[in-house]
Amino acid sequence: MEHLEVAYPYFGAFVMLALTVVAFIATTIISRFVGRYLARKDTEKLKLTIYECGPEATKQPNRISPQFYLFALLFILFDVEIIFMFPWAVDFKPLSWFGFVEMVLFILLLAIGFIYAWKKGALEWHSIK
Repeated sequence: MEHLEVAYPYFGAFVMLALTVVAFIATTIISRFVGRYLARKDTEKLKLTIYECGPEATKQPNRISPQFYLFALLFILFDVEIIFMFPWAVDFKPLSWFGFVEMVLFILLLAIGFIYAWKKGALEWHSIK
């Protein structure tokens, strides 16, 4: 047994990972079947009734503007790119001029991408009509 521990020091972690994946898949499958068989499917009338007070619930079409998705995608893109600046700022001195020039080029590319998105109208908010 000692020979096994020396040859494969992370074998225990691998076993835990494998068991976790199996448990996750089993839980997902079991909950799916339990939800299908135990859920009531005739509750649509109950969902549309008024609870205590308030306006009557009406079904509305789920119309979300594609512009929202573009705006959110650009936010995440620029947000993640800005996060890449943190390790550079922490380890700035050892990088010297190479690190400085590299970050200037990075910021320049960010600015070009931002200006491109701005000129294309991706940052304009359009209302749903």
